[in-house]
Amino acid sequence: MSASNVLIVGLKGLGCEIAKNVILAGVKSVSLYDPEKVELADLSSQFFLHSEDVGKPRAEVSAPRLAELNQYVPVSVVDRELTAEDIAAYKCVVVTDLPLQKKLELSEAAHKNGVCFISTEVRGLFGYAFNDFGEKFVVEDPTGEEPLSGMIAGIEQDAEGIVTCLDEARHGLEDGQYVTFSEVQGMTELNSCEPRKIKVLGPYTFSIGDTSSLSPYKRGGLFQQVKMPVTLSFSSFAQALENPEYLISDFGKFDRPAQLHVGFQALHAFSSAHDGKLPRPGNDEDAAEFLRLANEINDKWSQKTELDAELMKKLAYQATGNLSPMVAVFGGLVAQEVLKACTGKFSPIQNFLYFDALECLPVGFEPSEEDLAPTGSRYDGQIAVFGRKFQEKIANYREFLVGSGAIGCEMLKNWAMMGLATGPNGIIHLTDMDTIEKSNLNRQFLFRPSDVGKLKSDTAAEAVAKMNPDVKGKIVTHQDRIGADTEAVYNDGFFDDIDAVTNALDNVETRKYMDRRCVFYRKPLLESGTLGTKGNTQVVVPFLTESYSASQDPPEKSIPSCTLKNFPNAIEHTIQWARDLFAGLFVQPAESVNTYLSTTDYVNTSLGQSNEQAKIEALTTIRDFLVTDKPLTFDDCVAWARRNFEALYNNNIQQLLYNFPADSVTSSGQPFWSPPKRAPSAIAFDPKDDLHVDFIVATANLHAFNYGLKGSHDRDHIKKAAASVDVPSFEPRSGVKIQVNENDNSAEGDNSYDPNELNKLIESLPDPSSYAGVRLIPADFEKDDDTNFHIDFITAASNLRASNYGITHADRFRTKQIAGKIIPAIATTTSMVTGLVCLELYKIIGRGEGENQRKLEDYKNGFVNLALPFFGFSEPIAPAKYKYNDTEASEWDAFVFDHDITLQELIDYFKKEHGLDVDMVSSGVTMLYSTFMARKKVDARLPMKFADIVADINGKEIPEHVKQIVLVVCCSDAEEENVDVPDVRIRIRA
Repeated sequence: MSASNVLIVGLKGLGCEIAKNVILAGVKSVSLYDPEKVELADLSSQFFLHSEDVGKPRAEVSAPRLAELNQYVPVSVVDRELTAEDIAAYKCVVVTDLPLQKKLELSEAAHKNGVCFISTEVRGLFGYAFNDFGEKFVVEDPTGEEPLSGMIAGIEQDAEGIVTCLDEARHGLEDGQYVTFSEVQGMTELNSCEPRKIKVLGPYTFSIGDTSSLSPYKRGGLFQQVKMPVTLSFSSFAQALENPEYLISDFGKFDRPAQLHVGFQALHAFSSAHDGKLPRPGNDEDAAEFLRLANEINDKWSQKTELDAELMKKLAYQATGNLSPMVAVFGGLVAQEVLKACTGKFSPIQNFLYFDALECLPVGFEPSEEDLAPTGSRYDGQIAVFGRKFQEKIANYREFLVGSGAIGCEMLKNWAMMGLATGPNGIIHLTDMDTIEKSNLNRQFLFRPSDVGKLKSDTAAEAVAKMNPDVKGKIVTHQDRIGADTEAVYNDGFFDDIDAVTNALDNVETRKYMDRRCVFYRKPLLESGTLGTKGNTQVVVPFLTESYSASQDPPEKSIPSCTLKNFPNAIEHTIQWARDLFAGLFVQPAESVNTYLSTTDYVNTSLGQSNEQAKIEALTTIRDFLVTDKPLTFDDCVAWARRNFEALYNNNIQQLLYNFPADSVTSSGQPFWSPPKRAPSAIAFDPKDDLHVDFIVATANLHAFNYGLKGSHDRDHIKKAAASVDVPSFEPRSGVKIQVNENDNSAEGDNSYDPNELNKLIESLPDPSSYAGVRLIPADFEKDDDTNFHIDFITAASNLRASNYGITHADRFRTKQIAGKIIPAIATTTSMVTGLVCLELYKIIGRGEGENQRKLEDYKNGFVNLALPFFGFSEPIAPAKYKYNDTEASEWDAFVFDHDITLQELIDYFKKEHGLDVDMVSSGVTMLYSTFMARKKVDARLPMKFADIVADINGKEIPEHVKQIVLVVCCSDAEEENVDVPDVRIRIRA
């Protein structure tokens, strides 16, 4: 990308969105061409234009604001008439707002000069994208997925060459892919061989072709997938207009692409006949002329299709429409296509992609030309699609946005352009407790370098208020963590005052919590997430769809502890081991020391329930960190680091090989060190080895940090100090237990200890009173601070352990990604996903009421992968239903009492109204009533109101902010069968 120059033609909303995403990605340079003057209607989606810019050249106004996004990407303006000759200077040219004839001229020049050409337009709820990347475009990596690898159990020496993998995991390969090999014993010719094409035979087997001439296979080996380049041939724009191919964006609208292909050409024909003007919103005369032109184009087309007059009418009505969500969808999509053109990474769209979102139109929408006509406001592009009345609904909507990271920033920008909450009754609540970090800047586009350290919520609100001054004063910012501890803030009154919730979160637990709150308060929830080029959206509507928590992804596969401790076979294992080691050296010991110094009778108070061995280990750590190994100087920290190096990478490995020598066999006669186990080798410290020194530098500085000592970056001094440390010799011991598999529950280590050892340890500990005011400083893990040695330590520690086991090292970036559990976020996917979410928000705002409410099939859950590219949309799943008696209910239902009632009244209600006996009543984890409870206690509670029962059991009054008590009631019917019933909600305060 850093060698690619990109030209973007047209700087209305769509061009600006594409430019933003491309600049954030970091190409060599971006040139802008748009000499047209800014119009007020441009402000419907162009977030870098202001009302005072009306009448100025669009590109000149936009360029400096786009340049602020990334100081490493020069942004320039082409201030002359664009010619075919200019095109040759660019790697990729993107054309948005130009007449069709001019597009054809530029595309022809691009095709001749081997320049990648993209054409894209958005008209209301309709849009398309087209690619021509030349006749021989090479894709280096079609999917962007990590190459697959696995351990081998056997390779047959025959004409088919069947490879059998270990049954730990499926190989995941597909027919036609290529692999190479390493560490194969016996059939060594395969090691580092030229990639061999495979045929899948089963989940654990594949063939690689003739191996009969190779040496017999003995044991071991790894396969690695090799990504092979693919050459694609593209038609020119002119050729594709006549003979298009379509990438289907929504399989529920299979007939739409061909019709829209004709429709967009008809819009250009109409514009050409009317001096650049498009059909007027809601104007039947213009729509009729547009339909006539569409039919003429269709009749002359070699691939004539059947046109839906109603669909064509809607396209004509919306031709001047300019919607920020649609711009975001296509801006993210097309920007990713630009990056594909520049890098050859990922599969580009071949030919055309058409997309529409007509389901967003309000329920019962019958627009009049008057309602759709321009009003002279910045929202005219949206009014042209939805009308003035719906714009008022948008303006008076009340929304809660949880999170202002990458998705949150894009969401706020779209909402500002839509005019969400800008009316007298509108409001946006925004919460995010985080501050801005430097690493946020390449994907959270509302933030600038000068904002680092500021609160995200406040900064984001200020930024979008500059984009649309109507938003000013309409965003209420919070810095409260979302959870049970802030329910006094986000209470009944708060949720009663909002219409819907949008999550922009990066963790599942908080998502589930917000989901539970939305189910409780019966509020719509918009959910989304991204992972690199992948994204998903989910819409949750009360009573109509299931909740977010109703369907869950399978849990992440955990690494067995014995693999981490003794038998790693992949770099992910050594990184996790190093992450755990970080906590074991620099966090937990400091916390234990601080607890000891601040707790009276620590041994009995904090360790009272622990076994003898656990107590000895905990107290040994405290003694070592407080007395034995307490450093006085930085050189003491270096010595401590050097001794740890010896223990971790030499002594422990020697002990492992003493227990299980390289030639040891199992009880079945198989070699013990068979895959997936890898036989390790000990490492001798070498001050000339940079990796060894990296470990000492990071470890010593982190140890110094724990004690508040000044660290050092002087590698020469640290080398000399480490080399001069007197390291005791080590002899492996018998009787040391080592866990071999997950089912081996015996504790590791030397479990023989002197019964008097615990007492000796306790006596050796200093009196906490003599350390008054002394505290160690735990090194709380922070992945984004490059100066704190955290990632440096984990990288060095992991790669040293990888060296022990012959595993390929990981660089600092990959280590940081795995250890920090970083979910890759890129601007292109974020842009598209938030656009899709906002399209669902249109549906929720215009969903209607009662019998006129929007149907389930109108909503769309989205799944996209811009790398492939793949687009999948499905209607949400309806909530699971259950029955009590003949009444059907779901998770959205509840028995609601608008005043406090007694336990007896609740029992009587279920018996009288539903013929059910109440067997048990609970609130949270507290049981309030059960049929097996002591009769005396039951009799005392029956006449009590529930607020009094809860307060009595808890021994304190219910907090003032709690307005309702939620009860879980277990019932049985006349046949004494258990019956599921909805929760009971009792209002105890107004």
